[in-house]
Amino acid sequence: MQLDDIVAFSADQDRGAWFELVDPITGQPIQIRLKVAGPDSTVQNRARLRLADDLADVADAEGRVSAEARERCRIDSLARCILDWECAEGGEPIPMSHGNVVRLLKAGHWVQAQVDAFAADRSRHRSVQ
Repeated sequence: MQLDDIVAFSADQDRGAWFELVDPITGQPIQIRLKVAGPDSTVQNRARLRLADDLADVADAEGRVSAEARERCRIDSLARCILDWECAEGGEPIPMSHGNVVRLLKAGHWVQAQVDAFAADRSRHRSVQ
């Protein structure tokens, strides 16, 4: 691997990759697709930096962060890694926004787990060679 290969790998991760959420019991696709930035992307790096700032902002005078505030910051950070989506409610497409993505992530811990696992998987964010 050369430097240009590493740069191209990071660029691939910034473009993101699509995956479809699956039912946590049956493993069947549920017709919600998300485009997620890869773990080495500048998108995820900015999300990690923002998470650190957000945690500092919600810390009390002794530097403690409540579990509730920490969880809210974590979900916000994960939502920042989602670049696009195909998601509907009541048969109508839902516009992509940070608030709507957070709403989806809060709908079920299994949703967060699937997004988090995909976002961390380098192999899913590499273009076909």
